[in-house]
Amino acid sequence: MNLRRSKSGETGGGRLFVISGPSGSGKTTLVARMKDLPGFFYSVSVTSRPSRPNEREGKDYYFVTRGHFEKMVSQDTFAEHACVAGNLYGTPKQPLHEALAAGRNALVDIDVQGAMQIKEKFPRAVLVFIEPPSMDVLESRLRGRGTESQEAIERRLALAKREMEYAGQYDYRIVNDDLERAVRELRDILLSEGN
Repeated sequence: MNLRRSKSGETGGGRLFVISGPSGSGKTTLVARMKDLPGFFYSVSVTSRPSRPNEREGKDYYFVTRGHFEKMVSQDTFAEHACVAGNLYGTPKQPLHEALAAGRNALVDIDVQGAMQIKEKFPRAVLVFIEPPSMDVLESRLRGRGTESQEAIERRLALAKREMEYAGQYDYRIVNDDLERAVRELRDILLSEGN
């Protein structure tokens, strides 16, 4: 198999797209609407947090114990990993490298910490930040889930404020105040940058 090597040292012709934003910004919903794009590989993250009622193993996340996750870190399994709101999240690197090497574009939905790690390792990566219309709307969305305690919501809101400070380091920013418009904007970015 012949692999092309870019000047940045990355192999293959695929492009890596990183979608980030505070919990409740709608990034997961937006990414779910992109999964039908031809030529794109969707990376499923590993997490130590419990699954939510609507989430499916291997489709939304791979759910593992904290101990298992830490073992995966020690085995250098992840392209990036971070602790977010007390839970561990990571992007398995092997499927990512395989997709890029095969010339497919890869799409990852990760937090800001992970995005900064990815940008260091994959300089050609395109970073897209999904913003809530306001912190009030974000809080309302988090509470509307009905899946987390008051303490967890407060942690996520505090984290969201810190994450918003990184928005200027992204290549694109989308304010998710209208889902269909945000879907169109993200799709346009992926299709124009992915070719």
